[in-house]
Amino acid sequence: MPARMMSVRGGAVSTGEVSVADSPLATFESLTQAAVIAVMGVAIVVSNLLIIAAFLNFKGLSNEVINYYLLSLAVADLLCGLFVVPLSVYPAITGRWMFGDLMCRLAGYVEVTLWSVSVYTFMWISVDRYLAVRKPLRYETVSATVQTRTRSQCWMVFTWISAAMLCCPPLLGYKKEANFDKETFICMLDWGTTYAYTATLGILVLGPSVISIVYNYFYIFSMKRKLNSGAPIHDKEYATALAENLANPSHWMSFVLVCAFWLSWAPYAGVRLYEYFTDQELKIPMLHFGVVWLGILNSFWKIVILISLSPQFRLALRILCLTACCRTKGRLQAELIGMDNDD
Repeated sequence: MPARMMSVRGGAVSTGEVSVADSPLATFESLTQAAVIAVMGVAIVVSNLLIIAAFLNFKGLSNEVINYYLLSLAVADLLCGLFVVPLSVYPAITGRWMFGDLMCRLAGYVEVTLWSVSVYTFMWISVDRYLAVRKPLRYETVSATVQTRTRSQCWMVFTWISAAMLCCPPLLGYKKEANFDKETFICMLDWGTTYAYTATLGILVLGPSVISIVYNYFYIFSMKRKLNSGAPIHDKEYATALAENLANPSHWMSFVLVCAFWLSWAPYAGVRLYEYFTDQELKIPMLHFGVVWLGILNSFWKIVILISLSPQFRLALRILCLTACCRTKGRLQAELIGMDNDD
C-alpha cells in the first residue's frame, strides 16, 4: 500500500505518534472516515447478498454460463465486505491496529487473494463472451458444446484454488511482521522483501488477464462493427446466429463491469507508480485513503451495473422480491404472469 507503514508485533503498533483521538479535528476526520468505511461495508454486503440470492432463487439464470462467473464475483465481493472492510472501522477511529499480528497478516492475505480471484474471473468472463461470438453456432448447444455449466464451475474452482496458493507465500513466513497502513487503515502483507516473487505474481495474475480482456473485447466489438456496417458474411446460418448472439446485452454489461473494476483501481495504481518512480510520498490529505477505498468500492458497483444493463437480472430481482413478499405460491404465480424478460 502507498503511505507510511507501521509494524505490528503481537497486536501492538510500534509507533511513537499519539492517537488520532487526541485532537478534536483529527477525531472528526477519523469518525468521518470510520463512518464512510462502515457504510461501504454495509452496502457491499447487502448488494452482493441480493445478487447471490437472486441468482440462486431464479433458476432461469443458470441457462447462461456467464452467470456462474458473476456469482463467483459476488461471493468474492461478499467475503471482502464481511472479512476485510469491518476490520478497518475501529482502527479508523483509534488510528491503531488492535487485532494482533496474525489477524493483520490474514486480513492482508484475504485482500490480495480476493483481488486476484476478481481479476481472473473477469478474464474468464471475457473468454466466455469471446467464445459466444467466435463460435455462435456451437456455443451452449446440445450436440457440440463450447461452454458448459460444469466446465465453468471447474474453472471457478481452479481460479479460487490457484489464487489462494499463489498469494500464500508471504503469509507463511518470508517476513514475520505485518504492515498496517495508518492512512488507509488496511493491513497488507509485506511484498517488499520478495521483489522477484512479487514481480512473478504480478505477471501471472495481471499478464494473462489484461491480454485476454483487451483481445477478447476488441474482437467482440470488431465483429459487432462489421455486422452493423453490412459487410457480407457468406454463411447465412452463421450470420444469423452471430447477429442473435451480439444482440445479447451480456456483452455490453460484462464490458462495463470490467471497465468499472479497472477504473476503480486506476487511481491507486497511478499513485503507487508515481511514488515508486519518483521515490517520494505524496502528502495530499486523504489521497491514499480515497484511492484505496475507491478501489474497494468497486465491490458495490456490480449491482448498479447489473440492474441498469441486465434485463435478466432485473427479472431475477423482481422474482426474488415477489418470493419474499408473496406468501402463497398461487399469488406468486399470478404476479409472474405477464412478466417479460425485458422488464
